[in-house]
Amino acid sequence: MAGVDEAGRGPMAGPVVAAAVVLDPSDAASWWAGLRDSKLLSARARERLAEAIRRQAEVGVGMVAADRIDAVGIAPATFQAMRLALEDLGAAPDYILVDGRPPTAVCQRLLAMPHKALVGGDRRCLSIAAASIVAKVERDRLMLEYDALFPGYGFARHKGYPTADHARALAELGPCAIHRRSWAPVRAVVDRLC
Repeated sequence: MAGVDEAGRGPMAGPVVAAAVVLDPSDAASWWAGLRDSKLLSARARERLAEAIRRQAEVGVGMVAADRIDAVGIAPATFQAMRLALEDLGAAPDYILVDGRPPTAVCQRLLAMPHKALVGGDRRCLSIAAASIVAKVERDRLMLEYDALFPGYGFARHKGYPTADHARALAELGPCAIHRRSWAPVRAVVDRLC
């Protein structure tokens, strides 16, 4: 059984990243006690746990870029990222547990395997919590790289989320290649510049 979660549904910039994690219950380790929703952990704790998860569990990661999010919408892009994460596992799991509400019919086809959605799953299921940690750490790492590629936006600080600093930088600099042009604040800047 694999737990699946994503990071990056809400930002104005950057990809949506999903992770799939299979924990071996016969190999329960002491670090499992630290597993919880990534939003409840410090950056240092997330990085430490992500390293342990990658070392001792089966992990797959999938990513869908901003231009694809713009083309298909955030929900289908999120489930595409989840599908890519499941494919990255290597061996397909028999069953998956997904954090969130039940997916629409389109998104169910993207998952294409038996699954159950758990609202608050990253707080109720260790494998989903592990996936939330891996996805968040991977996305944060990417946003640090983007900060160097696209200076001035502050991606290292806000990770693409719609903060006041990000809105100011977007208004001053215009959108860069990783901005989601279908998001209303980005679209407003694009419309103003055209």
